[in-house]
Amino acid sequence: MSQPFSALPVRRITEHSLLPMPRTDWAAEIPAVRQVLDEGLELSQLTIFVGENGAGKSTLVEGLAAAYGLNAEGGTIDAMHQTQATESSLGAHLQLERGAGAGRGGVFLRAETMHGHFAYLNEIKSRGRHNFQSHGESFIEFFTNRSLINGLWVFDEAESALSFNGCLMLLSHISDLLHAGSQVVLSTHSPILASLPQARIYEVGPWGLRNADYDDLEMVRNWRLFLQAPGRFLRHFEN
Repeated sequence: MSQPFSALPVRRITEHSLLPMPRTDWAAEIPAVRQVLDEGLELSQLTIFVGENGAGKSTLVEGLAAAYGLNAEGGTIDAMHQTQATESSLGAHLQLERGAGAGRGGVFLRAETMHGHFAYLNEIKSRGRHNFQSHGESFIEFFTNRSLINGLWVFDEAESALSFNGCLMLLSHISDLLHAGSQVVLSTHSPILASLPQARIYEVGPWGLRNADYDDLEMVRNWRLFLQAPGRFLRHFEN
């Protein structure tokens, strides 16, 4: 069941009125982040950020997760671990417009730090078989075991831990979360994870953020071209 805009856990992101971000901060110099600070950003029940490495996708979703109260290294609202801080201070400078009556739970799956989170879960004797599975299997088990959490789910490049079939499984999981009334925000390089038709897609780049249809995404066009004729790309690597 889709959620009306007024009932979303996070309807809109704006710059915090009492704690604006210095525009000399490295994160504020990223065009996409600068646009959010200057103009704000509306979210839908499913919001997807796509773009090249360094465009600011991860910085945005990490900032959103931190502003919501989630651990910057991943996990649920209750996760308390921290290894080495690598995220920006963006979350402290964001203000979230929350929907009335929306779920307050949340989960952040950040692919590059999930090994550390799994180690934390083992230390506190949380359920799961993280020491006895591949990274991808642990990733799938993690979101499957927490599927009843209602609220905001944030994924940062989850496809890096998953095979093709794993991505399809995550896509099915996201569809179930949306049907149950949760909100999902994700950054991705995967045309699979970006393919749900109800998504609001923002293409991130030197221009900042712009709405885009799935078929018009540079990522999708490039994957189609490559799969249709890999030789057109591979010939550039021949001696």
